[in-house]
Amino acid sequence: MKRIFWRLIAPLPDKLYIQLKFWSIKGEWPDVDRPKTFSEKVQYRKIHDRNPLYGKLVDKLAVKEFVAEKVGAQHVIPTYWAGTRLSDVDWSTIPLPVVIKPNHASGLGEFLYTPEDVEALKRNDPCAEWLSIDHARYNREWAYSQVDRKVVIEKMLSKDGGIPWDYRCFVFNGRLSHIIIDTRTDDQGYSATYSRDWERLPFYDPDYYPPYPQEIPRPEQFDLMVSLSEALGRDIDFVRVDLFDTGDNLYVGELTLYPGGGFEAFEPAEYDRLIGDKWVLPARR
Repeated sequence: MKRIFWRLIAPLPDKLYIQLKFWSIKGEWPDVDRPKTFSEKVQYRKIHDRNPLYGKLVDKLAVKEFVAEKVGAQHVIPTYWAGTRLSDVDWSTIPLPVVIKPNHASGLGEFLYTPEDVEALKRNDPCAEWLSIDHARYNREWAYSQVDRKVVIEKMLSKDGGIPWDYRCFVFNGRLSHIIIDTRTDDQGYSATYSRDWERLPFYDPDYYPPYPQEIPRPEQFDLMVSLSEALGRDIDFVRVDLFDTGDNLYVGELTLYPGGGFEAFEPAEYDRLIGDKWVLPARR
């Protein structure tokens, strides 16, 4: 039913499309001209903010140059290949394990550990499908319209034999507000939110992972997390900086300008406004 609804509203102009989609997902009509909540301000950015830097920031390949310039190449995940056709990859030059993913979409990619994984990927080549995804059209996230779509193969990070935790750092005007940590325990995903002072915050997204049941110790590299995320967020009214902690280093996974498309839930709901209060929007451009 929802797919039919999306198709029906697809021809609409950005503002009305975004308002209808917001209403259908969150059950309320957003004020996108005088936004107050974090979710509304994401929609405002989609409609009004055309910062030419944004195309580079959301491009998972091009942003590596930005990261290297701002905080150093040691925090960039090594890239082994980028292109549009899997048949162009010389797998003899690719040191497994690796991650393969599109540079312009979220939540997509595959982990390749063995030559058998590579052969399975070749048999079920996802590249054409990945490259057809258009966030600029589907979610009206303008920055993605500026991205030259490619498929990227990069080094797979690890810590203690597993995938390192993902630290999603919310930075407003160059200052870290809070971090959402994604964890996995016994194949179950959890999340936990901590302040800049490493105090547990009570809000979470009930449609995502459940809250982590225990306290998480302050990471040994927490001070570096703060400095990296704030350096990358300097001169940007809001950006989410995703960091991976491998124990011996921190790597920047990606920069996000439209987290969850601005449709994520907040529990308790008042935190949508409390976090939104930290976001001072720029003049329209």
